[in-house]
Amino acid sequence: GGLQGPLTVPSLQDWEQRQEEDTLLIERILLLVRNVLHVPPDPAEEQGVDGDASVHDRVLWALHISGMDDLLKFLASAQAEQQWALHVLEIISLMFRDQNPEELALLGQGQAAAEHGEDTRELEVLRQRELAEKRARALQRPSRHSRFVGSYVLQGLKAIGDRDVVFHKGLHNLKSYSHDLGKEPQRVPRRRQA
Repeated sequence: GGLQGPLTVPSLQDWEQRQEEDTLLIERILLLVRNVLHVPPDPAEEQGVDGDASVHDRVLWALHISGMDDLLKFLASAQAEQQWALHVLEIISLMFRDQNPEELALLGQGQAAAEHGEDTRELEVLRQRELAEKRARALQRPSRHSRFVGSYVLQGLKAIGDRDVVFHKGLHNLKSYSHDLGKEPQRVPRRRQA
């Protein structure tokens, strides 16, 4: 019998629930992808304009569009799927076959440096804005002062024993000074009030 209907990829079930035929089908698909990527480039066949995507690049784009690259990333990182690790490693190696490692590293650094520079600029703008808001709040609120604002001797105002009064509040409170300052007013019962 031939194939009936379209070929479907089995869902990646837990490995305990997979049947032997599912495992074989997954392995065959991985081998097919590896073999397609393994085909060497033919310069005579691929004579195109500079900047045209090569056949290899178009295959990689088709793998990306189909979601196969995400599946490969899952297979490479899942603990339970370690049996496919060598197949996935070989496929990834073939994906980067025509790439120069130095150029790939520089490309990643260029993007990272650009993103880092942009992030740094954004952080600096946010920091300047925060400092400006902090300054504005500091100008709006009254200045802080300590509880101990000093002691002053009021000459000419006598306290007990012919000494000058020692004033323990700030000088701005001097206008409201009286000898009864700080004393609790004596309560008079209602019936004795005038």
